[in-house]
Amino acid sequence: MENQIKQKLNRELNNSQEKLPIKIVQFGGGNFMRGFTDYVIDKLNKETNWKGGVVNLQATPNGSIQKMEEQDNLYTLFTRGIKKGEIHDEKQVISAIQKSINPYANYDEFLALAKEEELEFVFSNTTETGIAYDETEVSYQGPHKNFPAKVAVLLHERFKHFNGAEDKGLRIIPCELIEDNAFALRDIIIKYAQLWNLEESFVQWIEQNNYFHNTLVDRIIPGYPKDDVESYEDQLEYEDQMMVVSECFLLFVIQEAGNLKERIPFDQINEQILVVDDIQPYRLRKVRILNGGHTLMLAPAILSGKETVKESIDDAFVGKFLSETIFNEVNTTLGLDKTELKDFAEEVFDRFRNPFIKHYQASIALYFVSKFKVRILPSLLGYVEINKKLPLNLVFSLASLIRFYQGNFGEKSLPINDEEAIVAKFKEIWTNEDYGKVAELSLSETTFWDTDLTQVEGLKDAVAKALWEIDHNGVETAYHNFIQFYS
Repeated sequence: MENQIKQKLNRELNNSQEKLPIKIVQFGGGNFMRGFTDYVIDKLNKETNWKGGVVNLQATPNGSIQKMEEQDNLYTLFTRGIKKGEIHDEKQVISAIQKSINPYANYDEFLALAKEEELEFVFSNTTETGIAYDETEVSYQGPHKNFPAKVAVLLHERFKHFNGAEDKGLRIIPCELIEDNAFALRDIIIKYAQLWNLEESFVQWIEQNNYFHNTLVDRIIPGYPKDDVESYEDQLEYEDQMMVVSECFLLFVIQEAGNLKERIPFDQINEQILVVDDIQPYRLRKVRILNGGHTLMLAPAILSGKETVKESIDDAFVGKFLSETIFNEVNTTLGLDKTELKDFAEEVFDRFRNPFIKHYQASIALYFVSKFKVRILPSLLGYVEINKKLPLNLVFSLASLIRFYQGNFGEKSLPINDEEAIVAKFKEIWTNEDYGKVAELSLSETTFWDTDLTQVEGLKDAVAKALWEIDHNGVETAYHNFIQFYS
């Protein structure tokens, strides 16, 4: 394809000229939405009889939505990673988006969406800071910068146009990474309705005839491959300025309300999309296994000289340490179906092995203590409570963290990146040469853990033993000696 002038991607070129009814308004057309929700909708359109068109709204005044319009709202999605141990690498054109609108430049066009007969869903990803109340948005008149304010206006315009019809409410499915995201959004929308002195009947309509679905979303989407763009362009017979790269894994957990399963056939496509009454167990599973997996292997991996997640999980020692810790210690504390937990963990390990994503351990080390407290400590304490003994791998991981905060290992400077107070406290602790004292001071520091861990029977002595072994024998031998000592 070298030196050949390519035609810009368009619907005629792609043979995707079917006009779909507008069922979805999407706030935010960034990488995540295009590699996640738009991919899901596109798959529904192509594999089932559910035909749903998306209108893509520019989230900020300085967005680049015109690039989507220039190529008929089409783009190529490259899905790359490992599935069940095998490399998966494919590309496809996503055609679910029918129109892109800049509400700051074309506000009336945005308002007109409220009149769409078949409109039923609102999807969003405006980052974690998007679902927030801005008290400066004192006027109903737009355009508004605040995301919940925009949704409030859209709902009110729909309420007025359809005279409060019970069947014209919308289903709000936000993908922002905050807990109870839909409920938080709903509360702010109502707050704006009250600020703007809108009808009480409108507030009742929001609460009674619209459905707010909390979600948990998970997919790594690096986005436009700017560092390797030529190799991607070489795979295309057309020009595409909006291509997106994504991993294979996808998890979409949606809280059921108002018979969502009957309104959109997620179960008819082969993706991990779960409509459930309670999403908390799935949030817990993700935090403890995916996020926790990163965190629990971090210090042993770095002290073993491993720089990336893939390099770590491929290592005979670190990889085995991770899998045994997850399967034998973490999963036993979660109270979920064992097969489901095993399948999820194996998918996580596939993600860690993804050869197309370079995830550096040093980046995971940011706020390491806080991450350990949230992601790992509950598993450690839960295991002790259930089994009345120490989970030795998790204890070794904790000891490795404490050793990590000493700052150096041999000739190597370690990538500590934490709050100044935490770094300073560890520096003070490591002025002691006695490992028992280091263990005691580290574990009793409630500013680290929100609890005094020396109260856990046997933990101080076990951590001291692991620290001694790490410094005298290196990480791998230290681990084996530690396990043997307690067996």
